[in-house]
Amino acid sequence: MRGLLPLLANVCKDHTYERKSPIRRKPGPRPSNEPGYGRTGTSLAAQIEEILSSSLAGKSKCDLILIIDDLDCHDPEKRRELFSKAIANAQGAADTPNFVGFASPEVEAWIIADWNNTVGRDLDFRNSHEQMRHWLSTQKSVPFGNPETFSHFDPDKNSCRDKLSDAIVESSKHGSARAPYSKAIHTPRLLRQVSPEVVSGNCPLFQELHIRLSQPQ
Repeated sequence: MRGLLPLLANVCKDHTYERKSPIRRKPGPRPSNEPGYGRTGTSLAAQIEEILSSSLAGKSKCDLILIIDDLDCHDPEKRRELFSKAIANAQGAADTPNFVGFASPEVEAWIIADWNNTVGRDLDFRNSHEQMRHWLSTQKSVPFGNPETFSHFDPDKNSCRDKLSDAIVESSKHGSARAPYSKAIHTPRLLRQVSPEVVSGNCPLFQELHIRLSQPQ
């Protein structure tokens, strides 16, 4: 999630964050034995245990272990239990506070929640954001006041029936946007612009994260 660290720093400027996953890809072909990139669910849980055990084995210590994952319409309590067990199983993690938070259904929900400050102000969309918002509201029933509830779990896909990020991409094609929405380019850029206070008012799961990070360690 590029753009996530600047957002977290905006949530609480008293912390310094170090990303451990997803593992950054190096340029060039990807070796078949390269560690997983952008894992989620049970795959991420296994990686969490491995990364934490390795990171905390030496003298490296931290004040908080923070896990954030796209919920993809899964049950938040079951996912929180999954990741909490992975943390508990990691060597050296027992004495470190931790928090498991979620972007529901994806980090783009935070952009939706603060639309006027993100898409509405972006150079590529500020002349088309009202058209995009209308299309998202009428064609995809995106709930701008509670975007965490978008879509439903599809057991065949093991994720949401509809992806919010794909809906935003499609909406940018139905107006006068300067460029189509790009998850690789625009999502990180817009995450840097969100107001944590505004997003907290529209996203209860994000509010949990905001409150936790705002607490003194």
